[in-house]
Amino acid sequence: MTRYIFITGGVVSSLGKGLGSAALGALLQARGYRVRLCKLDPYLNVDPGTMSPFQHGEVFVTDDGAETDLDLGHYERFTGVPARGSDNTTTGRIYTSVLSRERRGDYLGATIQVIPHITNEIKDFIHEKEGTADFVLCEIGGTVGDIESLPFLEAIRQFSNEVGADRAVFVHVTLLPYIPTAGELKTKPTQHSVKELMSYGIRPDILLCRADRNIEAEERRKIALFCNLDERKVIPALDASSIYEVPLQYHAEGLDHQVMDSFGIKDIPNLDLSIWEDIVHRIKEPETTIRIAIVGKYTDLTDSYKSLNEALAHGGIANNAKVELKFIEAETFENEDPTPHLQRIHGILVPGGFGERGVEGKIKAVQYAREHNIPYFGICLGMQMAVIEAARNLCGIKGASSTEFGACDDDVIGMMTEWVKDNKLEERSKNADKGGTMRLGAYPAMLSKDSLIEKIYSSREISERHRHRYEVNMDYKDTLEGQGLIFSGMSPDGKLPEIIEREDHPWFIGVQFHPELKSKPFDPHPLFVSFIEAALKQSRLV
Repeated sequence: MTRYIFITGGVVSSLGKGLGSAALGALLQARGYRVRLCKLDPYLNVDPGTMSPFQHGEVFVTDDGAETDLDLGHYERFTGVPARGSDNTTTGRIYTSVLSRERRGDYLGATIQVIPHITNEIKDFIHEKEGTADFVLCEIGGTVGDIESLPFLEAIRQFSNEVGADRAVFVHVTLLPYIPTAGELKTKPTQHSVKELMSYGIRPDILLCRADRNIEAEERRKIALFCNLDERKVIPALDASSIYEVPLQYHAEGLDHQVMDSFGIKDIPNLDLSIWEDIVHRIKEPETTIRIAIVGKYTDLTDSYKSLNEALAHGGIANNAKVELKFIEAETFENEDPTPHLQRIHGILVPGGFGERGVEGKIKAVQYAREHNIPYFGICLGMQMAVIEAARNLCGIKGASSTEFGACDDDVIGMMTEWVKDNKLEERSKNADKGGTMRLGAYPAMLSKDSLIEKIYSSREISERHRHRYEVNMDYKDTLEGQGLIFSGMSPDGKLPEIIEREDHPWFIGVQFHPELKSKPFDPHPLFVSFIEAALKQSRLV
C-alpha cells in the first residue's frame, strides 16, 4: 500500500519545498522505505525546456529524455532514485492532455470544466505512482494563494478524501520572518498562510517553519494554537550551512517521527544516518581549498547551474577539499584580457548554454586554459567551444564557428538533423518546434582504449544524459586530431563525437553530455572527482 505526502508552500516562493521534500525522502529511506518523489508545477508551459534560465533556473533532464523542474535534481541527489519524465507535470501539460482528449471526442460530448476534468487529470498523474513505492512525496509548486495553484490544491484535497486520511499527509512549508526593529520572529504570515490553505479544504498535518534563527518554544506553541495543530508538529526548518545538513537537522527536530505519527506507523528509534554525517563532516572540515572558475552566460542566477554547482561540491567532498566557485560572465572576456580573472584559478569550467552571446569570451577561456596548462572541463557548449578554439588557433581555420550563431565560413559545429534513439531514427529540421526537439536523455558512448576518459570511468562503455541540438562536424576530425585534440568518446555507430581530450595537457576534457545531472554527494560523478583532483594538483603549482 502506497502512502502519499503532499508538500505545499506559503507566504513566499523559494522557501525550500523541493529541498525539504528531498531531505524527507532521504530520512524515509533511512527507515528502510522505498520512496518516489514528483512535482506538480502550476505554470502554463508544457515543460521548462524553452524557458530562460534567468526565468526558471536549470532544466533538469532525466534518463528517459524529459526536460523537468530543477527540484527533480534535488530528489535524485538526496535519494539516488532516478527521476522520470512521469515525475513532473505542469498546468500546460495537464490542459494539453485534456484538450487533446476533448478534440478526439473522448468525453462523449460533456462540457469540459476545471472540476472534474482538470482535477481528474491531476489525480490520474498521482495515481500512476500507486504501488511504485512505499511513500510518494508530491510537491506542489508555487505558493498557496496563487490563482495558478488552485486546481492542484483542489485535486490533492479530493485525492486525500478518496484514498483516506490514513494514506495522505499534508506538510506545509511556511516562513517566520525576523523583524529587526521588533526584535522577534513574526508568526502572523504563517497563520495567514495556514488559514488560506484551510479555506481550500486542506488542513496541514505538519508545519515546516523556515527561519534564520531559533524558534522558541513559546512561538511554536502560539503557531500550534492558532493553526489548530499539535505543538510537536510545528517543525523548525532553520537555515543550514550546507544543504546536505538538512536531513540531519530535520531528523533532530523530529520531522520524520511526526510523519510516521501522522500515518499511525510505529516509529523506529535508531536510524543509520552515518552517510549524511560523513558528508557533512567532509564539508565542514576540508583539508584544503581550491578555486574553480565557471565561465558562463547565466552567472547572474546561480540556480541556472544548480546541478553543476552541486556536482563540483561532490567532487570536493570526494577529495576532502572545499571548492570555491568564481562565476565569470563570459562577455567579460570579449573586451578584456582574461589573465587577471584566471591567473590564480586552479580549474576552468565552461558549461552548457544556448545562443551566440558570450561565446567569444568562452573561447578565450578555453585558450587560456590550454596555453597555461590549467585543468579545463567543457560541458556541452563548453566542449564545442574547445573544438572551435583548436580549429581557429591551432589548425588555422580562422572562420571556424557554429551554425547555431549564424552562417559561417567553416561550420566546425553544425545542427544535427538525425540520430538514433532506442534503435529508431530521430529526425529534426531547423524549422521544427523548439520545445522537446533536442537530443534528450540517456545515450551510450564508447571510450577509446588507454585514453584519460577511459581511466576516469574505468570502463569502455558509458551512458550519459544529453540536451543539445548541435554536434561537432566530423569532416574536421582528422585535422583537429592532427593538432592534439583527440576524439576519445564516440556514439556506438561512430557518427557522433561525445568526448574530446588533449594528450599534451595535464587535464583537458570536453563532453557533449551533462555529467552533472547524475552526480550525488554519496556517489560523486567520476569526471568531477577527477577534475577536482587535477585542480588540487594545480593548486600546488600556483
